[in-house]
Amino acid sequence: MRKVFSREKACRSRGSIRTKAPTTTRPYNACEWGNYCRVQDTSVNSRQLGRRGMVTFAAIIVGADSPVYTPQQLANRKVGVPFYFGTHYLALHMLEGFLTREQIVVCSVPHGSRYRLNLLMRREIEGTTLTEPYVTLAEKKGCRVVCSAFYHGTQVGTEKIDVETMRAYNRAVGEAVRRIDANKHKYLQYFIDYHKAKDPEIGTLTVDDLRESRLVVCEPAPIPRDEMQRTYEWVRSWGMLEATQSPLQLVDIDVQTQAHATG
Repeated sequence: MRKVFSREKACRSRGSIRTKAPTTTRPYNACEWGNYCRVQDTSVNSRQLGRRGMVTFAAIIVGADSPVYTPQQLANRKVGVPFYFGTHYLALHMLEGFLTREQIVVCSVPHGSRYRLNLLMRREIEGTTLTEPYVTLAEKKGCRVVCSAFYHGTQVGTEKIDVETMRAYNRAVGEAVRRIDANKHKYLQYFIDYHKAKDPEIGTLTVDDLRESRLVVCEPAPIPRDEMQRTYEWVRSWGMLEATQSPLQLVDIDVQTQAHATG
């Protein structure tokens, strides 16, 4: 189960784990890093169509009795991440700010914060990544946040999704962003309601347990060219995107530009 996520191992393991881009006429959204890989591998000519409205908060968490208090202390310790999903990439980004790549050790654990929190509580892993409301639940159980950050996601679609469709979609999301920003406390309940049907323990949380600062939304927007290039280079440096020569191959520039145009 122990794995240093090196370039070589990234290449060797990715094919059986990473999901494909969608084939429907509805846009699909996921973390930006993973979507670069998905659209490279798609067989239906899917492309990224711009950034989504939700900016996801995630954290690397350790157990209450862990000797780890800072990211530097995670050197050569096993951190469970969901390979090729958002917090996998985020964990690499956060850890390489404190450790060499040779010191970063991640292992593949299930997608879904509930599963990862269970593994952490059973001490099968030394740390893991969680998103809300599971960061809050973990803290209530005595677990500790070692480091945290936000990350963008993008919309992905096929050529069946035209400019007018995405423009209407973005208008609706933009209105939701404005409503949430106007009263974040009101919408925190959605975090609880969404998960509690499948996970009764989340139902024990209250809105007052959650932090408004972790609910971040923004207007849907094009992926800026400079950020697009940096993201592409970083993902490629981890042994992915070898079949892509430019990030422009992975984004429908015309649709994302026109679908987010104002006026």
